[in-house]
Amino acid sequence: MDKLYFLTAGVPLKAGNKGYKKGFEIHDEMGLDGLELEFVHGVRISEQSKDDVKNSGKVITAHAPFYINLNARENEKVEASVQRIIETAMTTNELGGYSITYHAGFYLGQDSETVYQQIEKQTEIITSELKKVSNKIWIRPETTGKSTQWGTLEEIIRLSKEFETVLPCVDFSHIHARYNGFWNTYDEFASMLEKIGNELGEKALKNFHAHIAGIDYSSKGEKKHLNLMESDMNYKDLLKAFKDFDVKGVIICESPNIEEDAKLMKEYYLSL
Repeated sequence: MDKLYFLTAGVPLKAGNKGYKKGFEIHDEMGLDGLELEFVHGVRISEQSKDDVKNSGKVITAHAPFYINLNARENEKVEASVQRIIETAMTTNELGGYSITYHAGFYLGQDSETVYQQIEKQTEIITSELKKVSNKIWIRPETTGKSTQWGTLEEIIRLSKEFETVLPCVDFSHIHARYNGFWNTYDEFASMLEKIGNELGEKALKNFHAHIAGIDYSSKGEKKHLNLMESDMNYKDLLKAFKDFDVKGVIICESPNIEEDAKLMKEYYLSL
């Protein structure tokens, strides 16, 4: 991408129930760049909403449904998870989207290597099916906020090396929560970006997909999202690291006040 874009996780709250068109008008008023489609309970979007998204001229990403576990014990749940990711990729690509993200799975008491092999196997199916229809949208497993969930940065970097269209979605708030308050300084942020660049190449830093929010956590990891100013999330040093590493791509704000914190981050970033 040509620069760093700041998006909201879903339609801005100020739009109320007036839909995507009103949401994009609010983006224009606030100087924001687009949104992440939130397919929380399924990949459903009306034809009118599709038209509004297509015609918006905004940057579009999507979050696949939460009912995904590529490491489920039941085959039918694994197959349904694969299909939900494929459906998300197909719909988002149709709408001119940039990339999609999802929570890939849970360890379920298994060792990490066994789980990795299973998720790699299902990712092969997903990318192969999309390749058949020439869908080259970025597929991005997200770093997760609890130790019970598959998705450390190292695991996702490893998976990204195996597939041409797979790159990480780095949720910095999840990483901060997963490790109970660590990974929240400039040097730590810089080390993550350096690791991604060294292991996945320049394309990973020039086609980035990040989630940022305030976060409440415990020794067990993520509890809930917070507004940035109500949390200890060190977003300023994170944005400084983005600037210093010349990261390009998208930052999606997942704070409860999505558009306000997205604007806060964009204004601070542009001031650097």
